[in-house]
Formats: sequence, C-alpha cells, structure tokens
Amino acid sequence: MHGAQDTEWQALLTGCREGAGALATLFSPFLTPPATPDGCLVIGRLAQTLDGRIATHLGHSQWIGGPGDLRHTHRLRALCDAVVVGAGTVRADDPRLTTRLVEGPSPVRVVIDPRRRLGVDYSLFREGPPTLLVTACDGPATHGTADTLRIGHDAAGELDLASLLRALAARGLRKIFVEGGGQTVSRFLVAGCLDRLHVTVAPMILGSGRPAFDLPEVARISEGMRFSWTCHPIEPDMLFDIAIDRRAA
Repeated sequence: MHGAQDTEWQALLTGCREGAGALATLFSPFLTPPATPDGCLVIGRLAQTLDGRIATHLGHSQWIGGPGDLRHTHRLRALCDAVVVGAGTVRADDPRLTTRLVEGPSPVRVVIDPRRRLGVDYSLFREGPPTLLVTACDGPATHGTADTLRIGHDAAGELDLASLLRALAARGLRKIFVEGGGQTVSRFLVAGCLDRLHVTVAPMILGSGRPAFDLPEVARISEGMRFSWTCHPIEPDMLFDIAIDRRAA
C-alpha cells in the first residue's frame, strides 16, 4: 500500500494504541499480549453474502467482499504472526497470503492439510514468506519450500487444534489469523479455539452455494450460539466483530 493508504494505515494503528477512532475497538486486541492459557489470540474471518453463502456450489468466491473487506483482510495479516488456511482454500484459490495492500510484515503462512494431499506446485510452497504445512501424516520434513509440522488427532478424530495452537506459540506465533475457508473456521469454532470472529456481510444474495458455517446440528433455537458484536461499515459491506472467547459451538 502506498501514498494516502499508507497514511490511513498509520493513523489507524495510532488511533488503536491511543484508544481513539471508530476502529479502535476492532484492532486494539491485536496490540496487547494475549491472556489465554496457551498464549494465543485467535481470530477467524469470513466474508459471506446476505443469505450466508461464501462461494457458489462450484467453489467460485472471488470476490464476495468489496475493496474495504479486502483491505481489512490484509490489515489482519499485518497485525498477526501467522495466517491459517485449509487445504481446500489453497486448492481453490492458490493464495499468496501476503500484505500487498497495507504497510506491515507478511505473517507466517500455515496450511492445514491433515492427509498431506496438496502438491508442491502451489505458490505457497514455491515462494514468498515462511510457510508451515500442518499434517497428521508422517513424511518428509519439508514440502517444497515449506517446513512440515506434524499434529495428532483429538478425541473426535479431527486434527488437534489446541495442540496446534500450543505448537505455534512455541515457535513465537501467538497472534493467529484463521482466514478460511468456512470448513477451517468452523472447525476452530467447534473446538473452542476462537477468541474473536470477524464476519463481513456483502449486500448480495446467491440463493444457493456453500454455507459460511458447518457446525453440529441443533434441535432447538435455544441451543444456537448467541453473542455480542459491534458493527463497522466497510463500504459497501458491513463487518461484524464478534467476541467468541473460546466458547465451543
């Protein structure tokens, strides 16, 4: 990011540190040391349509959010030590996960691929900032240019996300941005491993497609999650900042 946008980013950070400005409450949690037992602050983020879709049935998702949402995503990357995505997101989008639109360092990129099915031809494994491939399988210590990190399963047979957070903290990666996709964010939510959730809602209706969240079924409305949130317009979309505080779905 250059010129006026650089000035905007610096003003944003200054306002957060001083507790001033409309976005101070949005970004200030990233500017203080995490107080959780594992030493991590974990934020999930999704951009969805008004009817709760994050992609078409064929997987096309670029771009549901507008320019403001894209800048917000890059700001979160710049404020965090690591950005986490699932194998499906890598396969569908081949993302770079860098801070191209804002001033600030690119985070360590963490790819969750439990069965180690991704090839090494994706850009994450060929170039750019340091990358970790998280897997439950034995195998080589590297995957292209990425290092591998083996994590076991939890009692439900899923990748043990609590162990992953502890392993990332041991590497000095304590502010964790779970960028997507919906399955990955949902698994962190089900595991009780999210502190905050940022959901951007775009003024768009698809009528079909992939849902934002995939959570255990409930029988009654009272069994659903209720929470407090703050709302921030990021034209033309609306951003909801939700305090999850490690509650499990």
